[in-house]
Amino acid sequence: MPRIVCVLALLAAGLSAAHNKVNKHKPWIETSYHGVITENTDVVLLDPPLVALDKDAPIPYAGEICAFNIHGLEAPFEAVVLNGTSGEGQLRARGLVDCELQKEYTFIIQAHDCGSGPGGMEGKKSHKAVVHIQVNDVNEFAPVFREPQYRAAVTEGKIYDSILQVEATDQDCSPQYSQICNYQITTTNTPFAIDRNGNIRNTEKLSFDRQQHYEIQVTAWDCGQKRALQSVPVHIDVKPVCKPGWQGWNKRVDYEPGTGSKQLFPNMHLETCGEPLSSLRVTVELQTSHIGKGCDRETYSEKSLQKLCGASSGSTDLLPAPSAATNWTASLVSDDGRDSDLIFRFDGRQAAKIPDWVVPQNLTDQFTIATWMKHGPSPGLRAEKETLLCNSDKTEMNRHHYSLYVHNCRLVFLLRRDFTQVDTFRPAEFHWKLEQICDKEWHYYVINVEFPVVALYVDGVTYDPYLVTDDWPIHPSQIDVQLTVGACWQEMSSEEKDKRESIVLVGGEVTKPRFTQYFRGSLSGLTIRPGKIESQKVISCLQACKEGLDINSLESLDKSIKFHFNPAQSILVMEGENLENINTAVRKVSYINSRQFPTPGIRRLQISTTVQCFGEDTCITIPIIEAVVMVLQPSEPRITISGVERLSQSASDFRAAGGVSLFQDLHIISTVTRADTAPRHTDMEDSKAHQPGVLEEIIHNLDYCDILVLGEELNPKQESLQLQLSSLLGKHLDATNSTSGMSIYGVDSMTNYEQVIRKVHYYHLQPGQLTERRFRLTCSELNGRYTSNEFTLEVSVWHSSETEEHISHMVAPPQYMQVVHHPSMISDLYPNHASGNPSIIHCVPSAATVVIVMCIAALVVVVVLGIYRIHVTHQQEVKQGETAKEADTNWDDSALTITVNPMEDTKESHYTTKIKALKDQDVNYDEDEEDEEVTSDESDDSEEEVDVQLPRMQRSSEKPQRWDKPTICY
Repeated sequence: MPRIVCVLALLAAGLSAAHNKVNKHKPWIETSYHGVITENTDVVLLDPPLVALDKDAPIPYAGEICAFNIHGLEAPFEAVVLNGTSGEGQLRARGLVDCELQKEYTFIIQAHDCGSGPGGMEGKKSHKAVVHIQVNDVNEFAPVFREPQYRAAVTEGKIYDSILQVEATDQDCSPQYSQICNYQITTTNTPFAIDRNGNIRNTEKLSFDRQQHYEIQVTAWDCGQKRALQSVPVHIDVKPVCKPGWQGWNKRVDYEPGTGSKQLFPNMHLETCGEPLSSLRVTVELQTSHIGKGCDRETYSEKSLQKLCGASSGSTDLLPAPSAATNWTASLVSDDGRDSDLIFRFDGRQAAKIPDWVVPQNLTDQFTIATWMKHGPSPGLRAEKETLLCNSDKTEMNRHHYSLYVHNCRLVFLLRRDFTQVDTFRPAEFHWKLEQICDKEWHYYVINVEFPVVALYVDGVTYDPYLVTDDWPIHPSQIDVQLTVGACWQEMSSEEKDKRESIVLVGGEVTKPRFTQYFRGSLSGLTIRPGKIESQKVISCLQACKEGLDINSLESLDKSIKFHFNPAQSILVMEGENLENINTAVRKVSYINSRQFPTPGIRRLQISTTVQCFGEDTCITIPIIEAVVMVLQPSEPRITISGVERLSQSASDFRAAGGVSLFQDLHIISTVTRADTAPRHTDMEDSKAHQPGVLEEIIHNLDYCDILVLGEELNPKQESLQLQLSSLLGKHLDATNSTSGMSIYGVDSMTNYEQVIRKVHYYHLQPGQLTERRFRLTCSELNGRYTSNEFTLEVSVWHSSETEEHISHMVAPPQYMQVVHHPSMISDLYPNHASGNPSIIHCVPSAATVVIVMCIAALVVVVVLGIYRIHVTHQQEVKQGETAKEADTNWDDSALTITVNPMEDTKESHYTTKIKALKDQDVNYDEDEEDEEVTSDESDDSEEEVDVQLPRMQRSSEKPQRWDKPTICY
């Protein structure tokens, strides 16, 4: 047994030694390989190809390659033997390779031969070779933007190199497919462009006013020309450029009349765009040159304004409204303008000659000339003199005694004294050169003369003459002078005189004197006041504007703010260093119009601002802003005059020293119609107080009331209107009286006008010749802008004295009867002679006279007894239940004798009504009263019976009666 085991062992050892002798060499491969594999495939392309060589070939098994082993379990590859004899192999992926997960692989590979048998037992291994595998990318992903949308903001008016940048990514692993090679804006017609890096820029300047927002779509391509599946939206907001200037203001501000001061810019502030400022200056200007005479002023007449401002009396209005008494302005071109503001326009062809009775005489060393003037530059290179006012010789020498004229935008006042006043070389011409003279705006000029000093006031500001020239006084002469307005009166030159004489010799027409140095412009309120000069306070009042700028809560204004108003308060200048304080001050600027009835329309506002920066050569510029104040239409007042419209008085009242009071029951009221804009209330009282179109009584001034005589003018020898001067004391009123009526003028309250008009009396020396007088009363506010109704008063005379005379004539005594005139009778019949000593004629009655008187007395007794019986019968009928109407029917008035004015026989006389009232009153008297009335006094003649009844007629008028018109009797 052991011998067998030993034999087998020797045999195996022999075989092994034989095999080793056959497989002598190891396989051989390259030391390194480089391979490429495309993702999503499994075949690797190696360089060099995978081939193993064995020197034992062609020995079976020993020279054959059985396998390729890969060292590195993480490598997703495997190597397979394609041909063991040739040693060819192949490297492939065990699954799909994703480049996005791993782009490269490195691992070790070895070759194995088959060794001694098919299983590769005792086979040999080659050396280890390094394999590098690169995964090739496939463009499988599209670009994707990093953000779902993009947003940016730009300022208008600028060109940007890059507004914003969009960015897209690609998940592919290779640069070829993972990089973005191009961007594109897919929205058409947009002012934007994009480059390959995704930077968006604007191609033109953007405007906030034109478009405030843009939305564009952007797409992307990778370098493999694969386009993004979704475009990205890009939002671009356009912001207004930060412009330094005022913000938060309204272009129009409405002003309701009567509301006082109203803030113009309550929310305004200055935007400086972050610029630091060292100081600011703000100028607010209210432009009112198109309103009236430069601004909203009171439009009362010149006399009323002078009275209101306390001016000295005695001024003469040289340019009054045309009328029958002031007809020298009728030929001038007038323009009532607005609110009855009388303006005269001169175009170089019109002038007016002032009548001699109007021209103020004796211009002493003190006098005042005042006027409103609007004047522009004179046409032509060498402008001629333009005369406003001229006092020159009517004939012969053409000397100018005093004149006011414009020459080359200079105002010149000429004053030549007479030798009787001064005989030395004295100042004669005073020159002023001012911008106001030719700026085509209204200005108020006042020349105060205190010879030899002459002062000029323009809009209340005084100016000294820049040039004063002297001249000799004028030699005295007997030549009359002529005062003219709008030109200068000039007699013909010597050559023209010679020509005139030659024309006269041949029977031609004589040339008349002419005007020269015509004025071109507008004038208003030209007055001259001799003997006195006006104070600056009065001058400021006469030209004061009633509208202007104001500052609300001036005391709350910061003390660091400096402010200044011009005299008219149309320009306000504010200065400060703190921006917030300036903003607060500007918000307090307000507009005010103190007129109760302002002129409606637009007032323009302009705000200009200058700023200074800290040490900067250039600083921001604040643009000028313009706004308007719209003054709304005021509610127009309705002035109503009411009172007794028919007045009947006895003749004796008209002859009395005081005359007859015409307007004792006069009432003047003014109402406006208020529109209700407030919400309605359920309360009854509230609904009554807030109804649309409700009349509301208001209080305002009047500037004149005229009492006009209708029909024939007053006969100054017999009748007149009278007003005691004491009635005007303490009031801003004056009065003028003429045969055509009375005018009460001056700016004063309606109450004062009522009081004065009630004291106007009508006096008539011979009322027996008067049948009826009619007067018309009208009142005005603002120089005729608002006028009252025409109140007409009818005045009639109760001819009691005429009745007495008529009856006396019927029973007149014979011629041989002598009459005694008692002083008391003369005083009653002739009040103007009551203070005299009329002669008293004493006489002795004759027998015939006694007989006649007795007969008349007997006749009177019979008549009285008849009347008494009638009264007794009437009272009995009353006791039986008869009505008062039946009593009137049974009344017997045969004993009454009434003389009726024959001028009123065409209509029912109100005297008849008086008689009826008398009978009605007598019916109600009781029997005892009748017994008292029928006394011995009734034994007088029938002429006296009417006089007895007159007081009863007066008492009966006190009872309320139904007249056609209100009637008052005295």
